Amino acid sequence: MPRTSAPAPAEPTAVDTPSTTAADAPLSHGLKQRHLSMIALGGVIGAGLFVGSGAAIAAAGPSIIVAYSISGLLVMLVMRMLGEMSAANPASGSFSVHAERAIGPWAGFTAGWAFWFLLCVAVGLEAIGAAKIVTGWLPGVPEWSLVALFMLAFCVTNLAAVKNFGEFEFWFAALKIAAIALFLVVGVLAILGMLPGKESPGLANLTGHGGFLPNGTEGLIVGLLASVFAYGGLETVTIAAAESEHPVQGVAKAVRTAMWRIAVFYIGSMAVIVTLIPWNSESLAKGSYVATLEHLGLPAAGEIMNVVVLIALLSAMNANIYGASRMACSLVARGQGPKGLGKISGGVPRVAVLTSSVFGFLCVLLSYWRPDDLFMWLLNMIGAIILVVWFFIAVSQLVLRRRLEREAPEKLAVRMWAYPYLTWAALAGIAAVFILMARDDGTRTQLYYTGGLVLMLGLTGYAHQRAKAGKADA
Repeated sequence: MPRTSAPAPAEPTAVDTPSTTAADAPLSHGLKQRHLSMIALGGVIGAGLFVGSGAAIAAAGPSIIVAYSISGLLVMLVMRMLGEMSAANPASGSFSVHAERAIGPWAGFTAGWAFWFLLCVAVGLEAIGAAKIVTGWLPGVPEWSLVALFMLAFCVTNLAAVKNFGEFEFWFAALKIAAIALFLVVGVLAILGMLPGKESPGLANLTGHGGFLPNGTEGLIVGLLASVFAYGGLETVTIAAAESEHPVQGVAKAVRTAMWRIAVFYIGSMAVIVTLIPWNSESLAKGSYVATLEHLGLPAAGEIMNVVVLIALLSAMNANIYGASRMACSLVARGQGPKGLGKISGGVPRVAVLTSSVFGFLCVLLSYWRPDDLFMWLLNMIGAIILVVWFFIAVSQLVLRRRLEREAPEKLAVRMWAYPYLTWAALAGIAAVFILMARDDGTRTQLYYTGGLVLMLGLTGYAHQRAKAGKADA
């Protein structure tokens, strides 16, 4: 296949930026509506829900239901704003493109490269987590060999046609959805006392063991912070929408169903878990879903959930390599990255895929070589990036909505609820989470490191913007 290079267009202005970037044109449109629907559904069910919720429950107790409800409301507002902009102007750079059009090239640069960095580090983390699960089944197999196998498999998958990524995500998401749906059905039956050999716990676990708020507001805050970052992954659907058959209709449908997905999968799961098992049970340390199923006396529950967690991790690896490569490609097309990364062959940005995969593998190596300093440094830097991305989304929507209403109201296929009041409410919520992170000893360091990274990217992006403006004026 001939290798072509995506052209680097002139810097777009805030008014006349086209609806898609130049990088979007050569990309294939191999994702079908069923792929996009499953990416949206699967994106809300990540390893953070299966693995990280146990620690959040231990901190917040039954009030974890409130914590997930509050953070769920915030992420619904953010996704509605992102859906409005992405339906109006589908682009593989998603919120980075919107930030550039609304605020300026420096904002698109900062949001895009910060998110790329987040996804690449996450790929390494997920590869490590998946390998640890498999070595539990195959103790004689070196962990590094499994990491290499997973990295290679998903790198090759993403180097091929985009429909391969779509097919992998379709089946991964289907398995995750089936697993959590079955968990919810079994849990509800147990709560109602309809599970053979098990009596209904009633409200004993919600009101006993210290009450609904056993650790006070401080425990609720810890649970809230944990739940915010468990929602990461929903943004990928707006990146994938640009390569779907019907981008506008696809992203609109995905965003409109976000509310019931969040309510059922996240809030529903937390409600089932804390109703069935005491929040202070030591078994929660192995994972809240595993602990709940074992508490119900279901055979092989732990191994079944390990398979589900493995699928969730592999799914996240696949999606993150895809998202990182498309974000890098879009940034290059807008003149905000090395031109070599923007080369597209067969409708796929293969150089960007390879670069993103290599960086993910480097994170894995650092976890072995320097786990206490360099690797922790990387982990701290990505700690609050998702909040920074949400901030750029909210500010961009405030600006672009006014522009769309004035210049192209017919593009508003998805509309933010109660604009601009709920947009401002979302910004206030994001600011509140930043403040809570600064108050908490466990997250303050992450906030500082992320702030340093964002400041560095912002200054670099602004210097790049001024340099390009100077060349244009010369």
